[in-house]
Order: sequence, then structure tokens, then C-alpha cells
Amino acid sequence: MLPGVRHAHHGRLAESRCAPFARWAILPIVPVRAVLFDFAGTLAMPEERSAWLAACGADAAHGDALDRAGRPGPTAATVPAELVEVYAARDHDPDAHRAAYTGLFATVVDPALATVLYERTLVVEGWVAYADAVGVLEALRARGIRTAVVSNVGFDSRPILEGLGLSSLLDAVVLSYEVGAIKPEPEIFAAALEAVDVAAGEALMVGDHAADGGAVALGIRSLLLPYSPPGGVHGLDAVLALVEGVGA
Repeated sequence: MLPGVRHAHHGRLAESRCAPFARWAILPIVPVRAVLFDFAGTLAMPEERSAWLAACGADAAHGDALDRAGRPGPTAATVPAELVEVYAARDHDPDAHRAAYTGLFATVVDPALATVLYERTLVVEGWVAYADAVGVLEALRARGIRTAVVSNVGFDSRPILEGLGLSSLLDAVVLSYEVGAIKPEPEIFAAALEAVDVAAGEALMVGDHAADGGAVALGIRSLLLPYSPPGGVHGLDAVLALVEGVGA
């Protein structure tokens, strides 16, 4: 007898450490019918810091401090006590989003410049798509696989998606402030499934953060790719490999 395994009795598999693997081994593989993508850090990134500062007329010497303060996308290193409430609500409400980030930037530069820096993050010029984003979305569309962006964000990022050439390749855009839920809360993933009209077991979530992995709680398969520098190849071909590996 193998270690950790007991014989089956009366046609029933006895409890063992190997039993879960036996059950998984016979489950059918469900083809992927839709891929849900995070936006920032998965399909695109804010522009390089030097370009951001130059476009806003900010001194490059402030760069490290502004990074620590927290550009939209990465989480702020520290949040002043007076901003904790609005920072926590930033992806639920546009006013909170603006107050949180202008407040963080104003800990480094004057309030007027803080507003200019923030406004840059709201326009397409402040973002760069990953080099493989369009190609992978096109390949998924050619295979008849639906796609959606599922983003924690406190402003309408659709104009940015449009400007980056991504929106025409998407079937849906699901934004946290519009649906009233943020990743990893199940409601935002459920809204995305409804938007692309597939069951959880037929979807794949692709992101760069543990919050994106919250999709597994609904039975959605998940792929996490650590974010890459702006404009680079992000390894999104792994999505195609997964889709092709389980059929489409």
C-alpha cells in the first residue's frame, strides 16, 4: 500500500492525503471563453517618471519622494493620517480619488503643482500600453474569446483605453467606482462575468496584484504577472498559452 493511502471499501475511496488529487485528476477541463484583465500594471502603465515630471514642469529632484507618496497604480508607501479616509475610498469615488492623490502629492510639492501632476494621470498622454497588449487582445478576439478590463479605479479610464488603442478590442470595461466594489471583493468579478456573459469556470483573470487573485473565490482561474516597466513586453503571451492549453 502506498504511504498515506488506505484501500477503498465498498466502492468508496477511503480518506487519504492523496484523495484530493484523485478527485482533481478526473475533472473535465473547461475551455476559456473570456479573459478578464486588470488595467494598470497588466495592460498598461503610467509613463516613465522622468516623462511625467517633465510634462508637468516638476523638478526631477522630487521624483523619489513622489514615488514614495504614491502615483496612481502602485500603493502609497505611507499615507498621512489626514488622508487615510479618502485614500481608502479612492477607488469608490472620483472626488475621493482626486483628494487622495492631490493630497499625497502636496506632501512633496505645492498644491497647484500637485493638481497638475494628478491631472496628467487622467489623460492618455500619461500612460503607455505594454508592447504585447494589443497583439494579445487581437489574438483573443480572433479566437472568439471575450475580453474585459476589470479595474480598481476612481475615474473613468475609458478615454485612456481608447487612446491606447485597446477599447475596440474589449467587450466590456468594469470599473470599481461604477459597480460599488473593489477587487478582491467578489461583486466586481461577478459584474465582469455578467458583462461578458460567461460562467466563472469559463473565465481567466489576469492581473499583477494579489487583489486580482481574489477571482479564485468565485471559481475563476487566475494568472498574476508582476508589473513590468512602461512600454515593455509584459509576458502576456502566457495568456494565449493558457487559453490554447485548455482549448477555446
